Order: sequence, then C-alpha cells, then structure tokens
Amino acid sequence: MKSAKKRKLPLLPRLLIGIASGIVIGSLGTVFGIADTPVFLGFMSVVQTFTNLFSTFLNFIIPLLILSFVTIGLADLEKKANKLFSITLLLAYSSTILAGTIAFLVGSALLPTLISVINGGAIEGASFDPLFTIEVPPIMGIMTALVFAFTVGLGIANMKGERGQTLYRLIDDLRAIVEMVLENIIIPIIPFYIAGTFCKVAASGSLIPTVLMFAKLYILILLLQWGYILVQFIIASIFRGENHLKDLKNIIPAYLTALGTQSSAATIPVNLNAAKANNMSEDVRNFVIPLCATIHLAGDTICLTLGSMGIMYASGMQPTFATFMPFIAMLGVTMVAAPGVPGGGVMAALGIIKSMLGFTDGMSELIIALHLSQDSFGTACNITGDQAIGIIVDRFYQKMDNSKKPDHKEPALQNTNETNASDDADVNGVKPNVDSQKPDVAMDSATDNTQA
Repeated sequence: MKSAKKRKLPLLPRLLIGIASGIVIGSLGTVFGIADTPVFLGFMSVVQTFTNLFSTFLNFIIPLLILSFVTIGLADLEKKANKLFSITLLLAYSSTILAGTIAFLVGSALLPTLISVINGGAIEGASFDPLFTIEVPPIMGIMTALVFAFTVGLGIANMKGERGQTLYRLIDDLRAIVEMVLENIIIPIIPFYIAGTFCKVAASGSLIPTVLMFAKLYILILLLQWGYILVQFIIASIFRGENHLKDLKNIIPAYLTALGTQSSAATIPVNLNAAKANNMSEDVRNFVIPLCATIHLAGDTICLTLGSMGIMYASGMQPTFATFMPFIAMLGVTMVAAPGVPGGGVMAALGIIKSMLGFTDGMSELIIALHLSQDSFGTACNITGDQAIGIIVDRFYQKMDNSKKPDHKEPALQNTNETNASDDADVNGVKPNVDSQKPDVAMDSATDNTQA
C-alpha cells in the first residue's frame, strides 16, 4: 500500500510560525542577558547576511517580474478585445482605484493618531553587521521595466497575424521562468525571511512598538476590507435598482474558501456556484468570475495602501495625496499583472513601493510580512467584489442581448409565400385564387420546417 502524500503546510501557518520563531530567537539576547556577547552578535550577523542576500535577490527579480507579467498581460488584451471585456476591465480597474483612494483617506484620518514613530530596528534597515555583502544590480530600474512592458505589450497587442508572436513567446517563456522562481524559491523562503526580520526587530529592542503597529494596521485593514465589500454591493444595488446585499449570504462559502486557499484562482469553482445562486447570467458568470480572479485585487490594494502608509508614519515619513495617487494608479495596473501565487501581489508591487514611496530594505521587509499575513483576507475581499462587478456587467449584458434580438413576424413570412405563389401563377398566365392557395402554402411551410 502506497503511503499517502504528505500535505504541505499552507503559507499563512508557516508565516505565523516564522514570525513567532523570529520573536523568540531575537528575544533570547535580552532574556538571558547575552545581547552583547560575541556568540549572539555573530548569530545576528548571520541573520543579517541572510536577509541582505535575499533582499538583493528580490531587487534583482522584481524588474524581470514586472517586465514579463505586465508585457504578457497587455499583449493578451488583443485576444479578449470585445465590449464585455472592456466593460469588465474598466470596472475592475475603477474598483481598485476607488479602494486605494478610500484606504488613503481613512489612513490619513486615523493613522497619525494610531501609529507612533519607531526608532531603530527593522524600520531603519540593517542594525547588525553582515558577514559579507554581494552586489547584484538589477538589469533595469523599476520604471524602465514598466515603460518597456507598456510599450512592448501594447505593441504586440496591436500587431496582426504572426507579427510579434516570436517576441511574445520569448517574453512568455521569461514569465514562466519568473513564476517558477517565485513558486519554488522565493515563496518557500519567505517564512525564513520574515523570521529573520522579526528576529532583528526583537534583538534591536523595538519589538513591542512594531508588534503594536502591526496589530493596529491588521485590524484597520480587515475592517476596511469588510466595509469596501459593502460599498461594492451598495453601488451594484443602486446601478441595478435592486437589493443585492442579500446576495452576500450565498457568497459566504466562496469567502471561506478564499480564506483557506489564499488563491483567487482556486476559489473560482465555488465562486461560480455562488454567482449561479445569485441568478447571474450564465454567460456573464462564466466570463467575469474567472477574469476578475486575475484583474480585480481591491483587497490587496487596501492592504498595500494602508500598510505602506502605516510603515511610513512609523518611520517618520509623511504620506501625501500627491505621492499616493500616482502610486495607487500604478498599483492598479501592477495588480492586474500580479502572478497567481500566494504573496504574488506584494511581490509585483514591491518595485513601485520602493521607487515611488522611497521604502528602504527594512521597510520593505515589514510590508512583505504584513501583506503575506493578511493575504487570505485580501483574497477573500477580492473574490467577493468579483460578484459585485458581475452584477453590474450582467446589466450591460442584458441590454446588449435585448438589442441584438431581431423581430420575426410570421404573417410577413406568410405574405411572402403568398406573393411568390401569385408570381408563379402570373408566369403561367393564370390569375391565382389566394384563398385556394393557402393550404398549399401551409403544406410547403411545413415541408420546409421538416427539412430544416
């Protein structure tokens, strides 16, 4: 009898274990009074070396991720170029921008009183000397990768026939390689990376304020995600002129599935059943639900916007509207191209977080930890919002479907047959009796229908 395959522990439990382990190990120096001993400092140097090397590798891979995923995402637009797709894409992007804007406004109102400045530790970056460093400059900068992706992706999308397909396949192969690196190297190592981050936080003496900051941000993000779900369904209800808040009860199984899997793609079958229970048109649900699982990431946007603002306040920086609105607009595009693996959203966004918000390596470590620990709730928010978008798209679909239906009038067809009979009779020089022709017409019509 073959032994059952050992189940892999999901990312969230591994991440929580990593955070707890890092806190415990980092606190040993203070608890046992060995914080200044060569052994403990040497161990912390090893931890610092590991986190530095992993950060260097992340900085190298992020431009390649943006280049490949955004290029292929834009190039594929041509394959889906129809009115229904355009409406869904516009709604998904608008929802993401609205989510980020609401998150910024809520953060601006509440975070200054909730978050205090944290000195030292992970906020300021390295607090221990690494054993060695390796410089691996990225192939290109983040903005260069974005501009390149936009130019090439849209260019391929507008090429006809086989033109551009060689370049498309080349970049798609690069995308596949980057996705393999994410799934097999970066994501499995992330829990150890987060453990190292919290180990440094605990060892540097800034554990309590950092954990308090995390707790406040976590709760605020979760409440805002729940609130935004209600906002989406209220908008859908107003647009349809019907109460669709009652549909939320049918979406609970999909929400719970997303919490467990941390994957919008894995939740698609359950979400399709929820859409069917909510009487969404079959064509719309089969199109919108799978598509929005890829392009609609409002929950991630709320987490990344509020999380980034909280970390900036903790580091003494001042988030401004002028800084965050371009960031949110770019985040909406980046989220569309995010790889479909747990934590893929923050990996795709890390480049613009660093380039547009000025995050240090230490701050980047914290936003990665926050997003990954909150990723399951963000995914659940995403897939629930997909239903609201589907409700709105369904309204457009019904209007389009009604406008395409032709008006068929049987009497007109009958008159045509009668006219043809008259014409045939005229040719033979005989004036037809219309009443006498009716049975023959009915018989001819029945024969035609049988042949059809």
